[in-house]
Amino acid sequence: MLCYQLSLAVTSKVKRPKTAAERRARVDQILRGLDQMYPNATCALHHHNPWELLVATILSAQCTDKRVNEVTPGLFAKYPTPRDFAAVRPEVLAQDIRSTGFFNNKAKSIVGAAKKVVNDFGGKVPQTMEEMLTIPGAARKTANVVLGTAYRIAAGVVVDTHVQRVSRRLDLTRRTDPGKIEQDLMKAIPQNRWILFSHQIIHHGRALCQARKPRCSECLLSPICYAKDKTI
Repeated sequence: MLCYQLSLAVTSKVKRPKTAAERRARVDQILRGLDQMYPNATCALHHHNPWELLVATILSAQCTDKRVNEVTPGLFAKYPTPRDFAAVRPEVLAQDIRSTGFFNNKAKSIVGAAKKVVNDFGGKVPQTMEEMLTIPGAARKTANVVLGTAYRIAAGVVVDTHVQRVSRRLDLTRRTDPGKIEQDLMKAIPQNRWILFSHQIIHHGRALCQARKPRCSECLLSPICYAKDKTI
């Protein structure tokens, strides 16, 4: 109870923006803070080309990036190109990616993605959101990761579990649906920051703004954060 009361006391001292101008100024403060904490943030999934990033992102669902990075070197050595993935049976591929979890569904998605990329896009991962969304296993989150990281195309904002949590804590959105959260972030964050912002928020969610016991005392955003679960 005491910790909760202290948290409320700290939160109540933070001034909430009341006007559009104040909200924009607060967003600028958030971006500056993220730049100070994570100036060189980038995708944590190891890859050498857009196809490898697409596969790694599909594998990362319900799995840590660390585990994916342990699996992909051997996987890409065994299946060097999209054509190699398209030729393998899903049940065979499933055994190669078993340690990433949900391996049967992921194997079907990856084989399906490979066939789509080979048959419809000449073996190259496409560079538009519309085309990306036709690829099995590539919803908006995956598409944004590949377009932003591999091609530097800011088509949207990556919304994973960290982005959902941190964006709500920072009051950049009050939604719970990933699609609606992305819409709110695309309105609040300048488009030229969408790619870097996604990486920074993901890193922040892992490093400090964790689901349990966020490390608020170490966070540069604490002076402008009024999240209910903020800690001392």
